[in-house]
Amino acid sequence: MQRKITHYSSYMRTVRPKKFLGQHFLNDLDIAKRIADTVDAYPDLPVLEVGPGMGVMTQYLMQKPRPLKVVELDFESVEYLRRTWPQLENDIIEDDFLKMHLDRTFEGKPFVLTGNYPYNISSQIFFKMLDNKNLIPCCTGMIQKEVADRIAAHPGTKAYGILSVLIQAWYTPEYLFTVEPHVFNPPPKVRSAVIRLTRNDKESLGCDEALFRKVVKTTFNQRRKTLRNNLRPLLTELSPANDHTAFLTDTLFNLRPEQLSVEQFKELTNRVSDYLFTQ
Repeated sequence: MQRKITHYSSYMRTVRPKKFLGQHFLNDLDIAKRIADTVDAYPDLPVLEVGPGMGVMTQYLMQKPRPLKVVELDFESVEYLRRTWPQLENDIIEDDFLKMHLDRTFEGKPFVLTGNYPYNISSQIFFKMLDNKNLIPCCTGMIQKEVADRIAAHPGTKAYGILSVLIQAWYTPEYLFTVEPHVFNPPPKVRSAVIRLTRNDKESLGCDEALFRKVVKTTFNQRRKTLRNNLRPLLTELSPANDHTAFLTDTLFNLRPEQLSVEQFKELTNRVSDYLFTQ
């Protein structure tokens, strides 16, 4: 059954955007529908929308014949959603997405994650996704263009970094389209972008996943330095009683982190792991 689409601009002042929550309310219905339609890559899975605000995307997601839940922390937005979309009453989760137990959302079943993500926690949302990667085969939504560029970046580029490597290890990113500031209230100071992340077929990285994350984060913390200079403090932390100079003489450690592909970071992790095991 088709639900009536509300003209969003008529109720823009109903909920006040809150800076501390990173809220920028989208007021372009065409863009809202385009974002909502990104979930159609997995038409048979339920959808969890993060930060629905006043439901500009939600109204299009509700038209799709699949279970939908929305999670919203802002009490004003929650009250607005309940008042405007009463059919959502039992599917509104008033909570902080970053603190949720996602395995309880759809009784342990996989789902598509989507949303116009709050700018101030967008990276944390993706780390939460990675922690629940077996539940989330697809993640779509709108974020800062800078973050989208980093997620989709290739090795050797300025944007390539921690998010690029950690997400691309498990997901295939698609940069779908760019969104200009004037379609938001309030307009952000940056451009936005819509992306889709699709889970790859890897069940395992082929290396210690916790060490992989630590190696990636450590080496990119000072990306202008070589792997040798970045890894030395990590090796000292993990094996303080040993001198690691000999291990770090290999020419591999002359490289900088942005020069390594995801596969090379896996190989580096295994080299570090094997070395530490022999100490």
